Amino acid sequence: MVGNPQSKVRATPSKGHSKPKPKEKLFHPQSRKAAQLERAHLRKHKLNSAKSKRGKVQNDRNDRFVFFHHALPSDVPALTLSETHGIIKDIWLHRHDVAIAEEAATRRKGEPKSSKEDKLLAVKEADEEEYRTGLEIPDLTDPMTVELFRKWEDGDPNYIPLLRMIRVSSADPDKILITQRGRREEELQAKAAKEAKAAAKAAAKDSNAMTVD
Repeated sequence: MVGNPQSKVRATPSKGHSKPKPKEKLFHPQSRKAAQLERAHLRKHKLNSAKSKRGKVQNDRNDRFVFFHHALPSDVPALTLSETHGIIKDIWLHRHDVAIAEEAATRRKGEPKSSKEDKLLAVKEADEEEYRTGLEIPDLTDPMTVELFRKWEDGDPNYIPLLRMIRVSSADPDKILITQRGRREEELQAKAAKEAKAAAKAAAKDSNAMTVD
């Protein structure tokens, strides 16, 4: 299954020959790594909530991007679409499972769910529905977007317009819908178009000069 990085686990260097650093992998949702990812995600969420004054919808959207920023492996140029879906299905949708189980464990038989448990269950249900109809995330299958995404710091929402955004869904897992090209991609495309136009103009000028001769 697809897993989830966030804090890097480093082996204590041994004397003598140093062993090569193992390739980072995607982790099981019940693993210690997954728990670490969720803790970092919650810390970032608090930071974003303190900084942002733009309303719940944008905070939730930014919060989601912070999660995927931490879930992105550091040793790959990009993910496959299947791996992207794996992060969503195996980690994103299950990130509150431990807290839900803890709340359920504190209930005595016959007691109603706590308000916290009800809220977490509602969040999970809403996440599942959004994923079914289309979840917007940075395009982790695009190397340029991944490179830019790794440079994102402090959950700054003003950085997001630079990134290519896509919408993926569980109902149609082989389809990617581009919802935002990203300013960086648009700048590169505009530059390429300008250079192509200049080259064509120069070629036409050379052709006219040869005709005159």
